[in-house]
Amino acid sequence: MMNKSGLFGALGCLGVMIGLPVAHAQQADHPRLMPTRDVTVDYAVTHEGAPQPQAVRVYFGGEGARLRVDGPNGVGATILDRTAQQVTVVLNRQRVYTQFNPREGLRNPFLLDLSMQFTRKGASSQAGQACTEWGITARQGNATACVTDDGVILREDGVDADGMRGRLEATTVTYAPIASTMFAPPADYQRVSHGGGAGGAS
Repeated sequence: MMNKSGLFGALGCLGVMIGLPVAHAQQADHPRLMPTRDVTVDYAVTHEGAPQPQAVRVYFGGEGARLRVDGPNGVGATILDRTAQQVTVVLNRQRVYTQFNPREGLRNPFLLDLSMQFTRKGASSQAGQACTEWGITARQGNATACVTDDGVILREDGVDADGMRGRLEATTVTYAPIASTMFAPPADYQRVSHGGGAGGAS
């Protein structure tokens, strides 16, 4: 979705997985903002000008508080805990992680936000799942998204918060329990301070 660092233009940096702040509801007719049960979704994400899509796997905790995004090529992951208002960034090559509490609150491109305006467009499907098409109007531009009744974004096409255009499409959707360990850094990884640390993690 929309994100401060440009979702479609900066997937090589795991920090871009921190997207839009959750706002108070402004209207009644809108898609569900997050999945209502554990689900794992593989996405193909393409930004304008990129030669090919990048593969991103997202784990959604069905309780609505936790989300994990695995970046392309196994470089690492970003974990969001909305209850603790905490972000964990895991870097696999360095075997380190860092944790911090964003001053502006948690933000994420794979969750919808009611600071946007939504217009219902009709029914569609993606990756074998039925979804509803929504037009989205946000500060930096417009997008469309196809969202399941239980809150999974299956497809999105449009402009992110930096005005960059791109597209994400779900390729597989798997409803199954997700272990709580998926939303925590590996026990054998070293914690480093936010902004720098061992192995060049920053």
